[in-house]
Amino acid sequence: MERIFISGLGFATCLGNDRETFWENLTNGVCGIDTLHVHDTTDLPVTIGGEIRDYDRSRINVNDLVNSKKMDRASQFAVLAAHEALQDAGLPTVDIGGRTAVILGAGLAGLETYEFQMERLLTKGPSRVSPFTIPMLMPNAPPSNISLAFGIRGTAYTTSSACSSSGHAMIDAMDYLRNGKADVVVTGGTEASLTRLGIASFANMKAMCRDRNDDPKHAMRPFDNDRSGFIMAEGSSVLIFETETHLRKRGGKAWAEVLSGSSTSDSYHLVQPDPEGKQATVAIRQAISDAGLNPADIAGQTYVSAHGTSTKLNDRMESVALRNIFGDDAGKLQISSIKSMLGHMIGAACAVEMSTCCLGLTRGVLPPTINYDTPDPECTLNYIPNKAITRDVKFAINNSFGFGGHNVSLVARKVEDPDLMRS
Repeated sequence: MERIFISGLGFATCLGNDRETFWENLTNGVCGIDTLHVHDTTDLPVTIGGEIRDYDRSRINVNDLVNSKKMDRASQFAVLAAHEALQDAGLPTVDIGGRTAVILGAGLAGLETYEFQMERLLTKGPSRVSPFTIPMLMPNAPPSNISLAFGIRGTAYTTSSACSSSGHAMIDAMDYLRNGKADVVVTGGTEASLTRLGIASFANMKAMCRDRNDDPKHAMRPFDNDRSGFIMAEGSSVLIFETETHLRKRGGKAWAEVLSGSSTSDSYHLVQPDPEGKQATVAIRQAISDAGLNPADIAGQTYVSAHGTSTKLNDRMESVALRNIFGDDAGKLQISSIKSMLGHMIGAACAVEMSTCCLGLTRGVLPPTINYDTPDPECTLNYIPNKAITRDVKFAINNSFGFGGHNVSLVARKVEDPDLMRS
């Protein structure tokens, strides 16, 4: 079976719009959550989030077919991150061709466009609705714009499963490559849901933290006993998945080898996880098994990028699932939730966390869970509290759980072949 490597990483986040800025802030425990400015939040119950304010649009407007003024923010972030990822991999950014595909995750791509154009319809009439509305808000717009921007002519589509969207995209990317349909897949996820409708909806369903608008840097508190919900963020992370054959032939380097991915559905509740974590356990266990690994053998060598949403139900469920699989060895795992610094990027969350796994495996530094002050007696594992640690681990498990009962787990391995290792 063809081995799959991750050869490029790209970022558009509230912690930085390039790899090194992102990584420096993440490993230093910097929180990117702040008071929001792009949209009016004065009458909203949540006025903070992980917002992107400054980014280089010249890296989006790369040819006559792609124009950031005719793109929703979700598409803009996707193209920006894809541009960095392709360059990071040492791949061309012009006329890439048919042996490359784009499979991207997005939960609510196009929400900003939908809101703006609906307001115009209601206040100014149908004649004032932009003819670009559908091309901007359609869920497949981000991968389509990546295809147009860089001349990619393999398949291009979006997977959508709420917070697990980019996890499903990466599983599809692995399958597509192993089936021999492409040499390279541009994958990951994007999201731009920090809008009035997005914030009001999540806040009113009591999923978001509503009591720290005046203290945004401490709002996200995964696994802490005083957590009270997540804070939403926008952005994108794009990864280049590449077959070993193609990578070696062109003399490329890799951040990590992606071994496996597995997904299940709770069939328990539309927006609440099963407190026993039954199907989350199955997904994680199956991903480990498909990677050819045994939990007892890898616990002391593994970093877990937790879904860790800072909600009472999710954090406890994820801790239960890890104990179900690793038993007494669960205490040997190195676990953290980078959402404590980034906020929850919804459909892009699993992608940015997978990119983080790659950097942690390569550089031997694992990011912390900040704002971890009061342990929850029902969350009793090692969540790398407050400060990054230097730790040479061999494996990474990336978990993602979405509304709808979706569970995704991916397993990656450190690159140890000198011919493929990043310096």
